[in-house]
Amino acid sequence: MEIKIGNRTISETSRPYFIADIAANHDGDIDRAYRLIELAKEAGADAAKFQNFKAETIVSKGGFESLGAQLSHQSSWKKSVFDTYQDASLPDVWSERLKAKCDEVGIEYMTSPYDFASVDLADRYVNAFKIGSGDITWPEILEYIAKKEKPVLLATGASELCDVKRAMQAVLKYNKQVVLMQCNTNYTASDDNFSFINLNVLHAYHTLYPDCILGLSDHTFGHTTVLGAYALGARVFEKHFTDDNDREGPDHKFSMNPVTWKRMVRACEELREAMGDGIKRVEDNERDTVNIQRRAFYLQRNLKKGDTIEEEDIFPLRPVKDGAVLPFERSEVIGRRAARDIQRDECLRWEDIEDVKG
Repeated sequence: MEIKIGNRTISETSRPYFIADIAANHDGDIDRAYRLIELAKEAGADAAKFQNFKAETIVSKGGFESLGAQLSHQSSWKKSVFDTYQDASLPDVWSERLKAKCDEVGIEYMTSPYDFASVDLADRYVNAFKIGSGDITWPEILEYIAKKEKPVLLATGASELCDVKRAMQAVLKYNKQVVLMQCNTNYTASDDNFSFINLNVLHAYHTLYPDCILGLSDHTFGHTTVLGAYALGARVFEKHFTDDNDREGPDHKFSMNPVTWKRMVRACEELREAMGDGIKRVEDNERDTVNIQRRAFYLQRNLKKGDTIEEEDIFPLRPVKDGAVLPFERSEVIGRRAARDIQRDECLRWEDIEDVKG
């Protein structure tokens, strides 16, 4: 299975695909958004992702106010939930400009649209759609996006397997180009969150959907989870991206920055190289160590030509010489005769042994 996003082909054997989720980290300033696109490209991201929504089509002002308190990561927000979403929403005119900036610097433009109008707007500019975890139980939007016939990246945070199956059924009905992403939607950046990432869910996803590309949408510090997910088969990775973790805003605290992003990309590339092809062999860079670390039989006493080789006459020692008798070949040499005079501490070679046992 492989999918193509822009000029990148993604498959089980391809290099990892990294999505820098700028999200609300533009802080309402398009020049900041431009700069973050540039920094994401410099740090090694393959895509710069934004979010298209209007506050009134994603959250209920009254609904959140009636909760009485802002929960989870929202408890640290200085503004109300509705106002925070309003501040983070992108003007429609930004989409064309952000796409143009991404094209200028050579990075894929991507977005998560959260309503039907935003899907139609995004469709003019994107080569793939990312669906946020919060919409996994909304079949109509899933089907609407799937019908655009572009690759769909589906995050599965805060969901049960039945939710994932329902969502996948809705998408796969119209579109087979799917990246199925494990996700945990706790945005508090607590170290305790590592206990809840549950990367082994990727095994279940691969079993259920072997023709899908696997991915990880992650909100933990560092890149430990990315390395683990890559080893389990994930090839698409999304993490939030900022230039300064100390800025005010809903996403800055748990985002990657240019320095940590570069480390993540390099570490994942190293892991990819280390994973190999699964064929066990003596590798090119260890051929010399075959001789210096393996053992061959060495004479424990002087032998004259024609002497019978007894068990106590030989002992396995390093290094191995060309044509040497190896320890697992012991039974084939015991009882045979020396074909020449052999000195103590010489490596016993097959050419030193007569063919017929004495």
